[in-house]
Amino acid sequence: MNLFRSLLFWIVLALVGALVAQLLAQDPGLVVVSYNDWTYEKSLAYSLVLAVAAVLVVWLLWKLLTAPFVMLRRRRKKAARARLIEGMEASHLGHWSRAEKSLAQTDDAEVGSVGHVAAAQAAAARGDAALAQQHLDALAVSHPTARAVALADLALDDDRPADALSALDAPNAQPLPPRGLALRADALARLGRAGEAYGLLGALRQQEAMPQSRLDSAEATWAEAGLRESTDANVLADRWEALPTPLRSHPATVAAYAERAAALRWEEAAASSIEHALDKNWDEDLAGLYGRLPIGRLESRREHAERWLQSHPASPGLLVTLARLARAQGQWSQAETYLHRALAQGANSDAWEELGHGFAQHGDEALARHSYANALRATRGEPITELPGRDVRARIYDEAVVEERDGHGVPRLRDS
Repeated sequence: MNLFRSLLFWIVLALVGALVAQLLAQDPGLVVVSYNDWTYEKSLAYSLVLAVAAVLVVWLLWKLLTAPFVMLRRRRKKAARARLIEGMEASHLGHWSRAEKSLAQTDDAEVGSVGHVAAAQAAAARGDAALAQQHLDALAVSHPTARAVALADLALDDDRPADALSALDAPNAQPLPPRGLALRADALARLGRAGEAYGLLGALRQQEAMPQSRLDSAEATWAEAGLRESTDANVLADRWEALPTPLRSHPATVAAYAERAAALRWEEAAASSIEHALDKNWDEDLAGLYGRLPIGRLESRREHAERWLQSHPASPGLLVTLARLARAQGQWSQAETYLHRALAQGANSDAWEELGHGFAQHGDEALARHSYANALRATRGEPITELPGRDVRARIYDEAVVEERDGHGVPRLRDS
């Protein structure tokens, strides 16, 4: 492309010269310059040739005079680039002091910003925060955006999200580049403002600030955290409705929404969100949470749980949920039965803790203490001990519970 442009320039110049020569051949013209007693009188063609020769002479003199300075400037640029390369290699290898020394000397206008940022990172890596700040302050006027991004990066590495956000929100750092947007979203999430970080996902995707896998992970994380941060039912509803359909079935997101809705006394929304999620995709954690929600609707929840039990008879979380709901309705014998089934299916400390609550509620302090102790042992991964003095019905039931596996390896119950 450069060769074509040069060729085109010389062709146009030749055509213009030919045109001028033709005009001068028809009428050579006359140039007369008079000053006091001095008079210059020559033809136009001769004057033009003389003018071109004078310009060439001046140009050659200028080149000769500036040649030393040009050579010096080129040597400085070459040396700056060499120090930059040396410093970057030293930084990559972990030679922080040598890297910082080399990078700090890259004062060339074209690569100086890169050198100062890398020098600040090297200084921070060896624990000299003051020197790192000094390197970045040198960019305050010439490269404010690069300085803001570097400051935010160092602040987040030092777990100072407020300082990172302050640097990125500086007026002279706007508009933020993709790296700055990613750092700002991270700082907002760390400050407990995940809802605002979630709002930056569109810009992050558009500018490809993160790999798609990280964006998907961040979307789920920020969505969950944003729901848990909601202190108003309307804000919670808006954030929930703004989520894409897959996230409204994601167990962690559904759990966050249900727990927050229950805390805000939005019982219908809390229960229905888990019901819809479990109807679509079964999840043990959600099944257990369904019984832990601090809401009413005991009869409705129990009907849903009993319906799910027909297709998931070996679900420990669902059995514990049914036990909680039965105990809340004053039906301890049924609750205890569900808990024994849950333990037979490998339930964790939740089942033992619920057993302890039930025994304590009915005045059996010895069994309650033993159940609580087993809950603690299960949490620690220690072996549990058999309950003393258990009634015959519970023993017969435990012996009747046989764990089998179907053709797909899924456990199920067979009652005798």
